[in-house]
Amino acid sequence: MDKLAFLWSFFRKHKYLITLVLFAVIVGFLDENSMVRRLGYAREENRLRGEIERYRKEYEENTERLNELVADSGAIERIAREKYLMKKPNEDIYVFEGDIEE
Repeated sequence: MDKLAFLWSFFRKHKYLITLVLFAVIVGFLDENSMVRRLGYAREENRLRGEIERYRKEYEENTERLNELVADSGAIERIAREKYLMKKPNEDIYVFEGDIEE
């Protein structure tokens, strides 16, 4: 009985602290909208925003190339030579290691 009385007095004395700790545990870890999940969602959102920005830059570069191809007929030959290392039948091509871009 002495232990039960001790526990009861401990809970009565620290009821606000116990309530605060339980609240922090529930909100921080156990709840559907917990802080742990929110941090995970924020990381995922930042990753996706970076991906969107990368694709946006790639789209702009490809659009610029397409406009260049439409405007200039010699651009197709230049791109074929630079990117795909194509050549005319009577030409020799020398490729250095640092010259190839991907």
